[in-house]
Amino acid sequence: MKRNIVIAGLGLIGGSLAKAFRKYTDFSVAGIDRDPAVLRAALDCGAIRKAGDERDIAKADILFLCLYPQACLDFVREHLSGIRPGSLVTDTCGIKSYLCPRLRRAAAEHGFRFVGGHPMAGKEKRGFGESDADLFLGASYLVVPCGAAPEDVELLKSVVAPLGIARTVMTTPEEHDRMIAFTSQLPHVLACGYVMSPQCPDHEGFSAGSYRDVSRVANINEAMWSELFLENRAFLVKELDTLLLHIGEIRDAIDAGDRPALQALLQKGRLIKEGLGE
Repeated sequence: MKRNIVIAGLGLIGGSLAKAFRKYTDFSVAGIDRDPAVLRAALDCGAIRKAGDERDIAKADILFLCLYPQACLDFVREHLSGIRPGSLVTDTCGIKSYLCPRLRRAAAEHGFRFVGGHPMAGKEKRGFGESDADLFLGASYLVVPCGAAPEDVELLKSVVAPLGIARTVMTTPEEHDRMIAFTSQLPHVLACGYVMSPQCPDHEGFSAGSYRDVSRVANINEAMWSELFLENRAFLVKELDTLLLHIGEIRDAIDAGDRPALQALLQKGRLIKEGLGE
């Protein structure tokens, strides 16, 4: 079925969604972005049919909010009168406990529908120029119903499925944020802390895969990630405390020259990883 899609925010995720819808569906996609150069680039490459306006929002079957969390709320507030009753609004943000209750409340008060979403795909680079129609191939898509009707959840799943999504995972805002603190936010903190070493500028010639793997996501969008970290501070601080505990155990075993203790700690990590079949 052909659908009218509006994407607010044509950065890496929003731009990739637009390109993927163009490549894999016959949906009509309008894009909204505050940067005129981004809109021109999206139009020139055919990622969007037109630069979106209030008329497109009013006709949208689905409105994708591909903005920072607070900007998602601001966008909805600014366009409340234009969002068609019965249309579906969804987001792509990396936090849900802060965002979902507020958008669910707005939906209940103004007659549109809301389902939270989060595609588990990305790059260490940002912006429309890095967007890719194939970004979602093989990725999972987290769906956060937040009390939405089953048919609304199925609508979101059916719309993103053609983009190459390998599976959809149903979750709650709390479970989402708890797991994302571990799988996504903690590695970004680790990478930034790692490259702050005074040895980092001299790594060339001494580094290989280990350096690349650990440091890759230090190429970070600090404005977005600081917002995500702070809105998820309780879960993230807990994960940081756990990491610091384990690093401290390894550090103390090394400092004490305690090879049996060190070997046992390293073995514990290896067995956990092997037990995951990875």
